[in-house]
Amino acid sequence: PAFRRFQREFLLGYLPALAADWLQGPLLFQLLQSRGFLRSQIAALYSCGFASNVAFGLVSSIFVDRLGRKKSCVLSSGLCSVSCLLQLSWDFLALATGRVLAALGTSLLFSAFESWYIHEHLEHHDFPGEWIPDTFSRVALWNSGLAVAAGLVAELVAEGLALGPVAPFLVAVPFLALSGIFSGKNWDENYGKSRPCSKACGEGLRVLLSDPRALLLGLVQALVESILLIFAFLWTPVLEPHGIPLGIAFSGFTAASAAGSALFRRGTTGRLRLQPL
Repeated sequence: PAFRRFQREFLLGYLPALAADWLQGPLLFQLLQSRGFLRSQIAALYSCGFASNVAFGLVSSIFVDRLGRKKSCVLSSGLCSVSCLLQLSWDFLALATGRVLAALGTSLLFSAFESWYIHEHLEHHDFPGEWIPDTFSRVALWNSGLAVAAGLVAELVAEGLALGPVAPFLVAVPFLALSGIFSGKNWDENYGKSRPCSKACGEGLRVLLSDPRALLLGLVQALVESILLIFAFLWTPVLEPHGIPLGIAFSGFTAASAAGSALFRRGTTGRLRLQPL
């Protein structure tokens, strides 16, 4: 019962932030297009976000360990909220700032929350490490459902409210506020080991260079992520001229992704015992 209470407390803080993150995806290109920007300008705004995510990703874990994981979770919600509100602007620099803040907030979202949970699970509550996968399998299941629902909600609010494609960004703000307030009031603070940035990056670089398999795995992962980012930019202008509802299409993509993940798990753990190449 104590573990279930702790698990529920984590999910109540984490899932609203994940829901808000998914809500910002379906209509971003359409929103920027509605502001009158050219395709090249929209590409520049996307690139601002991608580049900021890469740059901050190198030091995000060190930043989180020093600032405190709970504070980093609250900061993530705050940065993403400001980013969503900046989408109301028609100014290119304001929108570029919003993309940068969204990238920083997302980088914290996918590092601070899980780090906080693992530390509390093992160090504070002293629960068995074998129970950790149960929590993250629940997160994965909920995350898939939230992704599918986000596309539907984005389409509904964009069509139902007079604000158009900016509506999902405004709907995301209450979810971010809920996440930040809940985690700030109910979670304990914890910290990681304080390490110089140069030392941490140097250790990672040495591991990559000393193990060809790690380098190859990183290269393959980078190529896969590059394909996904290119797809994230191109799918809206390809489908929009055909009159396909973008939110519904987004839900279809995320549902297919969830189905693929489920088939992979079934294939590798079920009777087939398939092995990844």
